[in-house]
Amino acid sequence: MSDDFFAPPPPEPPRAAAAVHHAGAPLASRMRPRTLEEYAGQQHILAEGKLLRRAVQADRFSSIILYGPPGVGKTTLAHIISQETKSRFVTLSGVESSVADIRKEAENAGHHLRLYNKTTILFVDEIHRFNKAQQDVLLPHLERGTLRFIGATTHNPFFYVNSPLVSRSQVFTLEPLGIADLESLMDRALSDEERGLGGMKARIEPDARLHLATVADGDARRCLNALELAVLSTQPNSDGEIVITLAAAEESVQQKTVVYDGDGDAHYDTISAFIKSMRASDPDAALYWLAKMLYAGEDIRFIARRIVIAASEDIGMADSNALRVAVAAQQAVEFIGMPEARIILAHATIYNATAPKSNRAYTAIDAALEDVKNGRTLPVPKHLRDAHHKKAAKEFGHGEGYLYPHNYEGGFVPQRCLEGGRQYYDPTANGLEARIKERLDHWRKLWEGQGA
Repeated sequence: MSDDFFAPPPPEPPRAAAAVHHAGAPLASRMRPRTLEEYAGQQHILAEGKLLRRAVQADRFSSIILYGPPGVGKTTLAHIISQETKSRFVTLSGVESSVADIRKEAENAGHHLRLYNKTTILFVDEIHRFNKAQQDVLLPHLERGTLRFIGATTHNPFFYVNSPLVSRSQVFTLEPLGIADLESLMDRALSDEERGLGGMKARIEPDARLHLATVADGDARRCLNALELAVLSTQPNSDGEIVITLAAAEESVQQKTVVYDGDGDAHYDTISAFIKSMRASDPDAALYWLAKMLYAGEDIRFIARRIVIAASEDIGMADSNALRVAVAAQQAVEFIGMPEARIILAHATIYNATAPKSNRAYTAIDAALEDVKNGRTLPVPKHLRDAHHKKAAKEFGHGEGYLYPHNYEGGFVPQRCLEGGRQYYDPTANGLEARIKERLDHWRKLWEGQGA
C-alpha cells in the first residue's frame, strides 16, 4: 500500500488577513478590518499595553473566548489574531459542526504542527451552541497544544460554556461600538476605492451619518449595510455626486432593531437594570428599561410579574399600596394587552420607583427560613396548640394559658408566640413603616417587661 494514502494534507498557501470577497459581497464583509490598526473599538482590551494586544503581539496565548453582541467584530478579531501570529486559520460553526468535524480538524492541526511547524487556530463561532460532548472533545487537544482555540459567543460563557473549557480560556468581553467608531467606519467605507464605495463619488451629510450610527445600536455590520443600501438606492445629482441626506438614511433603516434576546444576556441584563432602577427610586431610568423591553417584544406578563415581586421585595411595609397597584397592573395587562398595556405597566413602574423603600419583609422571611433550615426546630408552645378537641386539650394541656387579644384594651396583650424571643422583622423608619416601627417597639417593650 502506498504511503501517500496516509500523507497529511499539503500546507495551505498564505492568505490575506481576511477572506477575499467578490465585488457583490455586502459592504460590511468587504470592509472587514485586516489589522489591529484598522480594527474599530474595543480599546479596553486592544489599546497599547492592554492584555489581549500584548498576548497577540507576543504570540503568547492558548485559548480565547470572545463574548459580545452581534456585529462588534468577534469573527474579524479572530481572523486578525491568526494573521498577527502567522497561524493557520480554521472555522467551525457551533450550529452545524459535529464531534467528527472537531476531531478531523484537530488531526489536521497535529499534522501541520509536526510536519510544517505551523500552528492552527480553530475558531468556533457560536461556541455556546456546542453541547457538552462537543466542548469536551476540544479539551485534550488544548492540553496537548495541538491547536489554539478561539470561541465566539453572544451568550455569557460562564453560563453557556462548560466550566473546563472556560477555565482553560481567557474570556474577553467585546462591547457595542460607539457612535464615533461607527461614523469612522462609514467615512472609511466611503473613501476606500478598493473595497468600499470610494469609486461612486458618494458622501453622507453629518446628520444622516449620525442617524445611521445611532440606529445601528453598536452593530458595525448593520451600520455599513444600511450605508450601502442608502448609496445604491440614491440617484446622483446633476454633478454626478451621490449625497446621502437624513431622509435617505432614514429610509435605508425603516426601524431600529434593538439587540435583545428573549432568553439570553440582553433579556436578563435589561430586566436587572429595570428592577434595580425601581429599587434606586429612579423612575426615568426604570421607564427607559421598560420601554426597551416593550420595544423588543418582551412578554408583558413577565414584566408585570417582576413589578409585583419588586413591590414586596423592595417596598414592602413602607407602602403596602405598592403591592395592590402591582397586582392590579398584573391583572389588567392580562385582559388589556398591548399597546395599551404599556400605560398600565408605566403606571405601576412609576409607583414602585417613587414609593418609600423597605426590604425588611424580604430579609425577615429569609432569616426565619434560615433558622428553620439550620437551627433546632421549635415546638409549638402549648398555649398556641389547637384546643378544639376538648379531650385532647384537657389531657395534654393544649390551649392552656392562651390570652385572647381582643379581650384586652387595644386588642393587644403581651404574650409571645415563639420560644426564645427571636426577632426577625426589624422595620425601617421609611414611609408608613415608621408607624409600624413605633407600634412594634412599644409592644416589644411590654413583652420584655412581662418576661414574655
